Amino acid sequence: MGEFAEGMRTSLDDVETVERACDRFRAAFGALRKRIGLRIVGQEAVVDQSLIALFAGGHVLLEGVPGLGKTLLVRTLADSLGLDFNRIQFTPDLMPADVTGTTIVVEDGLGGRAFQFREGPIFSNIVLADEINRATPKSQSAMLEAMQERSVSVGAETRRLPDPFLVLATQNPIEQEGTFPLPEAQLDRFLLKITVPYAIRRELAEIIHRTTVPGEVDVTPVLDAEDVLAGRSLARRMVIADSVKDYAIRLVLATHPGGEFEIPEFRHYIRIGASPRAAQALVSTAKVVALMDGRYAASIDDVRRVALPALRHRLVRTFEAEADGVDADEIVRGVLERVPADADHPEDGPPAGTIFAGETR
Repeated sequence: MGEFAEGMRTSLDDVETVERACDRFRAAFGALRKRIGLRIVGQEAVVDQSLIALFAGGHVLLEGVPGLGKTLLVRTLADSLGLDFNRIQFTPDLMPADVTGTTIVVEDGLGGRAFQFREGPIFSNIVLADEINRATPKSQSAMLEAMQERSVSVGAETRRLPDPFLVLATQNPIEQEGTFPLPEAQLDRFLLKITVPYAIRRELAEIIHRTTVPGEVDVTPVLDAEDVLAGRSLARRMVIADSVKDYAIRLVLATHPGGEFEIPEFRHYIRIGASPRAAQALVSTAKVVALMDGRYAASIDDVRRVALPALRHRLVRTFEAEADGVDADEIVRGVLERVPADADHPEDGPPAGTIFAGETR
């Protein structure tokens, strides 16, 4: 493997090299999507958004009721990439050292003793943080440095995590007993929050067919770490116009209560708006969307397509919003409807339609 990386690591000096690099990326993205589809039935939007986060270099929070294939998706992604994979089952008795690792005393062959660091499961390319909201805040905090800095501090030493490093966490939205809501600081470190929907009739029939017959689908890697890093590098170098970046910025500022771009209809529904990481998420993921579509520059439509998963977990609603049954998705859709594409023409709002595959407003 690494064949895609070879073509994507070229300098973008002329139109032809740009086209070749983008074509290779699109082929790699499509091959990865197809390989995941060998195990995962349907869920096209969830798969695409997870892959967008992978190539944008950010972490993913998957939210859905039990049995929708969240864990299977993460495991299949790891198998399709041929990367190191570890699963951490978050429970109330999980300790930070169970995540990061700990220093132990070992004996050498001469009877002497020495301290040795034993790595925890966080030292892996892909980490599944299963039911992350079941762990106590103390254990959840063990993920903060790893997710932001890609490193772990144990004692006086700071140890780098492998590259690429991706955390995919799952949580159940309906159970409250025995769970600890993720703090805003940790939620903000997830590039995207992806809502996993129920399977439809046709998909459920296919799931039953695949899982009630002998044999298991073997998923072999189509990309490796070198390919992923090359794809990330290419995505970061893609063009995005100042007007598109300004649109992403105005979307974020529209969520700030009392700010210059505040939307009056949502003044009493938002307690804390999206952080600067939200603008970074909109821009970085929009670049990947453009690449996967075979285009060479991110557009305002690309920003709109990733707005829901990039913003929904970064808004802190007021009690009034909860009482009125206004969720974060409804607020984000309202922001998209009211923030004009052109800053100089407020009457030009975004057209109604698809925000992302499988998510409409």
